[in-house]
Amino acid sequence: MTHPAARPAAPRGRPNCRTPRMIIRCLNVFASMAAKPTTSSTLEVKMANEKPAKQLTIGELARATGVAASTLRYWEGLGLIPAPARVSGQRRYPPSAVGLIGEILLLQDVGFTLRELKELVTSRSAGNGTWRELHQRKLAELDERIARAQAARTAIAHGLACPRRDVHDCPTFADVVAARLAGASLDEAHSH
Repeated sequence: MTHPAARPAAPRGRPNCRTPRMIIRCLNVFASMAAKPTTSSTLEVKMANEKPAKQLTIGELARATGVAASTLRYWEGLGLIPAPARVSGQRRYPPSAVGLIGEILLLQDVGFTLRELKELVTSRSAGNGTWRELHQRKLAELDERIARAQAARTAIAHGLACPRRDVHDCPTFADVVAARLAGASLDEAHSH
């Protein structure tokens, strides 16, 4: 009797998504995982000879994603991640949960709050496409933040470049303070 050639062991954990080269790979992996149904949303039939995928405990999921177990339980309570199956009272997550956690981390990195993430999860599960509106709204918010940060940078740079020994002696500083007190934004006040 011949034995089939042994396959190399699959790498454990998640790929290192911290290096620039791996970010693109991770995003592709997360995108492909997001397109696949999970056991919490569809009925799956396993063939008798098919090996079931290893379910992850909350500790294993925490180690694989770098997210504390308490945070995973909190996100589950908020509805950001689906409640997993339980075996003897322990949470058992499908391997696809790693990709979902990665997506949440990525969306937090680009500025989405937990409340906004909940809206995204709800809109995607409804399949109505409102997630695009949420992304457009976030993009407009980021543009506004960038404009405020640039105005703040300009004001600070002006303060550093001012030839006066005391900024309170600067007529431009006095004008900006007066404009702010009159209700102008920093950008409007500094452009006077």
